[in-house]
Amino acid sequence: MAMKKSDLATIDTQAIQIHGHRQYIAAATADNTRKTYRSAIRRVQKWGLKLPCDAHALINYLVDNAPSLNPRSLSLHLSAIRQWHLTQRFDDPTQSLEVKKTLQGITRTHGKPKQKAKALRLEHIATLLNTLEQKPLSNKVIRDKAMILIGFFGGFRRSELAAIACEEIEWTEDGITITLPQSKTDQEAQGMTRSIPYGHGHVCAVTALKQWLERASITSGTIFRAINRWDHIHSKPLNPASINYILKSLGADSGFDFVASLSSHSFRRGVSTSAAREKIDFGLIKKQGGWKSDSTVWEYIEEGQQFTDNSAVALLNKMNELVDNP
Repeated sequence: MAMKKSDLATIDTQAIQIHGHRQYIAAATADNTRKTYRSAIRRVQKWGLKLPCDAHALINYLVDNAPSLNPRSLSLHLSAIRQWHLTQRFDDPTQSLEVKKTLQGITRTHGKPKQKAKALRLEHIATLLNTLEQKPLSNKVIRDKAMILIGFFGGFRRSELAAIACEEIEWTEDGITITLPQSKTDQEAQGMTRSIPYGHGHVCAVTALKQWLERASITSGTIFRAINRWDHIHSKPLNPASINYILKSLGADSGFDFVASLSSHSFRRGVSTSAAREKIDFGLIKKQGGWKSDSTVWEYIEEGQQFTDNSAVALLNKMNELVDNP
């Protein structure tokens, strides 16, 4: 029996609605999170864990991998497994009390302090710039100088830095304002802005960016582009992962002994701890980095002031007085 046109139209409408629904479901999870979860699922399946699974199989996976994987990695794997089961509408084995207690025990037994990115200080930024200026003038040198200054003074994450577009920059007589349509802490795309003023003297992030854009003839699209070995500028944006490589390479050229702990996050840690050392107001530090959590900002402030706001300073001064005047 042939179907009526009205029936076909209804089916088409339903298919469109289902497709739209799936798109919105997918949009609820950030792309980076989705990629991380997919990688975790591949990892557990490669080990031999079959999905869906029960709590017993999950505990076997945790115990077998406890000696070799960081507990934070195992926790991430559990989050990915939980998301997989919920999405596929299976019972979630990660909520088992025995699974939770097993991970807690693994964390207490094998847990290690989280490795933090090295916070770049102002003197480190100055050294990086001096290293660049000693190199032959090139597109890469001009780009890297602008990227380092914008990344540091803007407190950008690498994904944000790589995604900045010309259309999102407002140029004023006081400096520039960069609007981020969406970021890690702004998944609902409400928008976030960072303002970088003109510098006084030799170092100026705004001037460095202007020089790069003029040299590269970039008037639209992303501002930081890939550059090949022949110093040719590509039209495609710089891969966020490349920022870590560029920074580590430049750090090695600068003679830093902490290259292994350098990453793009060194910009964010650096600008916040440097601001803390200069006693800049808490609210201003939080605003420039776009942090949502007060506790994260306080952590950076405490790190930046760990030697200045330290009770041992007064005690050492008192001790010196006692030694000098017995």
